[in-house]
Amino acid sequence: MSPLRQKKYILRIVTYNVHKCRGLDGMMDIARIASVLKPLKADIIALQEVIGPSLRSPGQEEDLALRLRMIPLFAPARSYRGHLYGNAVLSRLPVTKHILCDLSVPGHEARLCQKAEVTLEGHTINFYNVHLGTSEAERSRQARKLVSRITDENIRGPKILVGDFNEWKKGKATHYLNEKLKGIDLTTHLMWRKTYPGMLPIFHLDNLYYSGNVEVVKIHVPRGWRALMASDHLPMLAELRITVKSQ
Repeated sequence: MSPLRQKKYILRIVTYNVHKCRGLDGMMDIARIASVLKPLKADIIALQEVIGPSLRSPGQEEDLALRLRMIPLFAPARSYRGHLYGNAVLSRLPVTKHILCDLSVPGHEARLCQKAEVTLEGHTINFYNVHLGTSEAERSRQARKLVSRITDENIRGPKILVGDFNEWKKGKATHYLNEKLKGIDLTTHLMWRKTYPGMLPIFHLDNLYYSGNVEVVKIHVPRGWRALMASDHLPMLAELRITVKSQ
């Protein structure tokens, strides 16, 4: 039997709350969102607040996927003006499985975790996309449910969790996620670490956690005029080094 060797891959991922593709100028412009995302050259994109399909028209995720030449995966949490509404993942990598996990807390808006299993030269990458609730107690419960799923020993391979965590300041959800998963230290990557609101960001709501053989190489938040206007959030790009064992 030949010995196992380690191979390293660079994976570029983006998380972006697109705010229904409605910019700070009040215009709903899918092409503008696509123009912000395209230069980032992401392998996987996690989107939050996406207007999905209706009986008469496709969803924003399909339009964006066509413009970016990626595979769309939509995760509806609720309805919005006759459309489905929720999160979406866009992927350049082959997708082998797409799973939704309900994170809803009674008395609050429906929320879910979207999981996409993608393959990188035959190796499975577990990618999770979330948009947590607006109350601290709600987020705390959601974080515990998330961690119980992500740390399941039956799930093999690197695990990457991204999204809009709605933590205006570090609360119970952030502390619990940091206890159980590895989180990024933005101070080593960015001078200006805020992503919300878009024009003058003063909060860091968008984040990344991971486990397994994952190393954060670079974090980038674009701050061009188009990015500042396209949504009420800024996108965050993470360049990751993934190490896998192969024969």
